Amino acid sequence: MPGPTLAHRIRTEAHAVWLAARDPRTPIAAKLVGLLVAAYALSPIDLIPDFIPVIGLLDDAILIPIGIWLFERLVPADLMTEHRARAAIETERPVSLFGILIVVAIWAACAWLVYSIVATSGYE
Repeated sequence: MPGPTLAHRIRTEAHAVWLAARDPRTPIAAKLVGLLVAAYALSPIDLIPDFIPVIGLLDDAILIPIGIWLFERLVPADLMTEHRARAAIETERPVSLFGILIVVAIWAACAWLVYSIVATSGYE
């Protein structure tokens, strides 16, 4: 039987980060990093949509692992091990409403910026 896929491992790690970020034993700086990483990783909406060739998958393949790596450096190893085991047991992938809001806000800000540039450039 083959091992878990990379996507499954990233989802499990992101879930472990989410659990650890909500743990009262986690330092405040780590909580902030962890909540941002988990919210983005568990959001059903990506900053760069996956259907865009190559760069659509780069955010999942680069940004999320870097965020997880940073978070792991900010929390005690035994705490992360505990939450990693719990995340592996839980099978349902949580959906982060906070992550959806962040991505939608970024897209709205980009749309507003483009609109502002076009509106002030005289190309109405």
